[in-house]
Amino acid sequence: MSALLDNSSPVKTNVDQLREKLVASELDSMLITNLRDVRWLTKFSGSNATLLLTRDALWLFTDSRYAEQVKHEVTVAECIITSDGYLAELKTQRYPTGARVGFQADNLTVVSLEKLKAELPTLSLVPQTNFCDEFVAIKALEELENIKRAVSITDKVFQKLLEMMSPNVTECDVAAEISYWNKKFGAEKDSFDPIVASGSRAALPHARATDARLEHNSLVVIDMGCVVNGYCSDQTRTVALGNISSDARRAYNAVLDAHLLGIASAKAGMTGKALDGIVRDFLTAQGYGEAFSHSLGHSVGLQVHEQPIIGKKTEMVIPVGAVITIEPGVYLPNRFGVRIEDMVLITDSGAAPLPAAPKALIEL
Repeated sequence: MSALLDNSSPVKTNVDQLREKLVASELDSMLITNLRDVRWLTKFSGSNATLLLTRDALWLFTDSRYAEQVKHEVTVAECIITSDGYLAELKTQRYPTGARVGFQADNLTVVSLEKLKAELPTLSLVPQTNFCDEFVAIKALEELENIKRAVSITDKVFQKLLEMMSPNVTECDVAAEISYWNKKFGAEKDSFDPIVASGSRAALPHARATDARLEHNSLVVIDMGCVVNGYCSDQTRTVALGNISSDARRAYNAVLDAHLLGIASAKAGMTGKALDGIVRDFLTAQGYGEAFSHSLGHSVGLQVHEQPIIGKKTEMVIPVGAVITIEPGVYLPNRFGVRIEDMVLITDSGAAPLPAAPKALIEL
């Protein structure tokens, strides 16, 4: 297979975009070591790969475990199977890197960078951060279909959970059911370890499921997702198990209103900081400003957390085609917590929610 690009490939546009950035950054080539970016560019899903992108060629270096796999997954790069690693290949000088070589400084370890400098001392290594993020944020149709399938599975799993939740089951029981039903409905795996927290533990935004039984007359926060063809879903619902206090109900309604405001306010071209601020100001006016302790959301794709982050410091613009989460929360220590999270697609006309699971408070 030639290292020159296959012009019939649907991934060509992604590579062309990176090549334009390569030229604009005054680089002769770029080493791509982030496996998320490797998969986005080439569809290769293995656990060991490095790409060398030049101004007219693309090589993928991997090991013999993937000799057959690359034949089925990769059409846009020449695949080099090596037992000695990509550095050994580059030292042969068969690959014209040019003098100025970029590397992913936000991915390459210090040890790997020092080895790169030692093995290829004549190269001028230029650190790059977030090199692919602006392009990865814009989802192609095939990517959107995979995300929608993952979201659909998450919706189905949530309905299964409602059938089994009671004070007789533990948080770990619920988490195990999430993992089971994800695969039963066709997902590859969970997109992250499920969060299941009831009672006062729901005030921990990233609580780990425990062997504690679900607390009666309390709120239960369930944050879960799955992976389909590499693409993630991420959804949170808070349900009432038994009777809840008027304070808990008020907090739930405030979070729901904030969530809906976030969806209604999301527009292409605004920064993550601006969108976060709209929802944060609303919750502050409701008396919950200090209780909303995390960012409003994040982009989702091949990783469950991608750029742009929808947070207080994010200046990155939200583009048309991005899939982001809107997930406001209120957390009152030693009392209760509430979070509602949906994924939305950013379009020319606003934000289109992807999940179908109900948002009104479910009381079991």
